[in-house]
Amino acid sequence: MNRIFFILVAAGVPLSVIGSLVHWPAAILFTIYCITIIALASYMGRATESLAIIAGPRIGGLLNATFGNAVELIISIFALKEGLTGIVLASLTGSVLGNLLLVAGLSFFVGGLKYKRQVFNIHDARHNSGLLVFAVIVAFVIPEIFSIGMGHTSKLNLSVGISVIMILLYVAALYFKLVTHRGVYQPKNETAKPEEEEQPEWSLKAATAVLFAATIVVAYISENLVHTFHSVAAQFGWSELFIGVIIVAIVGNAAEHASAIIMAYKNKMDVAVEIAVGSTLQIAMFVAPILVICSLFFPTSMPLVFTLPELVSMVSAVLLMIAISNDGDSNWFEGATLLAAYVIMAIGFFLL
Repeated sequence: MNRIFFILVAAGVPLSVIGSLVHWPAAILFTIYCITIIALASYMGRATESLAIIAGPRIGGLLNATFGNAVELIISIFALKEGLTGIVLASLTGSVLGNLLLVAGLSFFVGGLKYKRQVFNIHDARHNSGLLVFAVIVAFVIPEIFSIGMGHTSKLNLSVGISVIMILLYVAALYFKLVTHRGVYQPKNETAKPEEEEQPEWSLKAATAVLFAATIVVAYISENLVHTFHSVAAQFGWSELFIGVIIVAIVGNAAEHASAIIMAYKNKMDVAVEIAVGSTLQIAMFVAPILVICSLFFPTSMPLVFTLPELVSMVSAVLLMIAISNDGDSNWFEGATLLAAYVIMAIGFFLL
C-alpha cells in the first residue's frame, strides 16, 4: 500500500503542475488533484502515527488532527479568496459529519471486525461530549437563531464575537487536557494491560520534515483544486453544497481517515477516538473561527451562519456520537450505525 501511495505522489505532483500549466480539462485536473492530495495525506498520516508513538496518544492524536485539518484549512482559505463562502461553510459541515460519522464509524467498524469489544478512555469521551455540545449545538445554532432579521454586518459582528470566544475556550481545553489535568482521568483497567513497545516508522526529525513538505505541496495543489470547482459542478450537475459537504471534506480529511482506521485496527482506540472527535472539535472551535476572521481580509466576508440542512445534520451527528461513545466502549455494529447515518445524509445533500 505504501508503494502505491509513493507512485501516486511521484506521478501526481508532476502531473498536477503540468496540467495546471497547459490547462487540461477541469474534470481531469480535479481528479488528479484529489488523488494526489489523498496520497500526500497518507504520508501525513504515517508521519503523525510516528509522532503519536513518540509523544503519546493524546499529543499524537492532536498532531494528527492538526495536520489533517491543515489540508482543509488551506483549501478553505483559497476558496474564501475566490469568494466561495458557501463551499467553505459546507466543507466545515462535511468535516464535522465526516469525522463523527465516517471516520469514527469506519474506525469502530474495522476495529470491531477484528476485536469483539474495544474500549477507550470514558473520561475523555464524556469531556469531549460536553465540548461537542458547546461547539456545534451552542456556537453554531445560536448565530443562526439570533441572525434572523439581522443585516450582513450584524451577522458578521456576531460571528466574530463568537469566534473569539470559541478560540479562547479551545485553547483552554487543550491546556486543561494536556497540562493541568494530564493523567488525572485514567481508565481503571489501564494498568492491567501492559503497553506494547512499538517503534516509530520515522524519527522525530524525519516525521516533522515529511509533514512540513507534504503540507507545502498540498497547499499548492489545493489552490489549483479550488479553481476547478465551478467547472466540475457545472459538468456533473453537483451543487456547491454537495462539493463542500462531501468532496472537499473527504479529500481535506484523508489523513485523519487513514490514521484513525489504522489505529483502530491496531486496537489503539484512545488515539482513534482522539483523532475523530478531537479533529471535529478543532474544526468547530478553531478552524471555523479562524476562517471567519480570515474572511475579514477578503472582498467577501463569511458570517458563521449555516443552512438549515447543515445545522440539522451536524446536531444529529453530535447527538448520535455522544449516545454511542459515552460508555467508552465500541463494536462493529455501532460503527455500522454511524456509517449508515453518514450515507443517509450524503444522499440528502446530493439530491439537494
